[in-house]
Amino acid sequence: MASPTHLMSMPLHAVTEVYGEAGLRDRFRLEVAARFGAADQARLATALELAATLHRDDRRVREPYLNHLLRVAIRIICYYSVTDVDVIVAALLHDAVEDHPAELAGLPAETNRAVATEAGLAEVARRFNPRVARLVAAVTNPEYDPGRDRDEQYLAHLTESLDREPWARVIKVSDFTDNGVGIIHTTGEKVQRSARKYRPLVPLFRDLVTRPDTPLSTEARTHILGQIDLAEQRFAAILDGPAGMPAARTGD
Repeated sequence: MASPTHLMSMPLHAVTEVYGEAGLRDRFRLEVAARFGAADQARLATALELAATLHRDDRRVREPYLNHLLRVAIRIICYYSVTDVDVIVAALLHDAVEDHPAELAGLPAETNRAVATEAGLAEVARRFNPRVARLVAAVTNPEYDPGRDRDEQYLAHLTESLDREPWARVIKVSDFTDNGVGIIHTTGEKVQRSARKYRPLVPLFRDLVTRPDTPLSTEARTHILGQIDLAEQRFAAILDGPAGMPAARTGD
């Protein structure tokens, strides 16, 4: 494993490529140890292990799904300078209720999804607090109408839910960055599908990041807007052909 100094200086996708889940876990541990006391470190460790348990069998193309959750949380800490523990806990659990509501709530797998989702959010509130559950709820996709375009419904859901939850914007923009800038690490049919899904979100995230009530510093906003620009370039390269190809950059 790399030295702590080297590991802390690497872009997050580079840590993933070179050191995998173990490297991301070490990076998370180092970031947390540098900023939080023992009680907060324990809360974050509990959230991480819950996420690891729920997503233990999940894959994200070439990697364990937990890698994505770690990058989303680490990015919020080290690039956005966020030290709100509730937000980081919610970042680690941002897909838990959407992907594993029944298991999280201790219910049978065949439980009605709406019932399981409500129970899963209640369990997050019980284990952590109601604010964490509210943030997770804001970034949890609802059941979509199969008769309508799924991507249009996704955009409409985010527009509504993030309008009323400024801190959830911080989580979701890190998620978007991981998916958008990180699209070059995706393979197969998922590349085109992801680019079509995420490209329409670019104007929404530019607006959300620049709103006065979004709790980010000027430096963080500038960094995020640069990442959104890079993601947009990558979507263009994928969907519009070589003319849209951006200069090589790793992003965060």
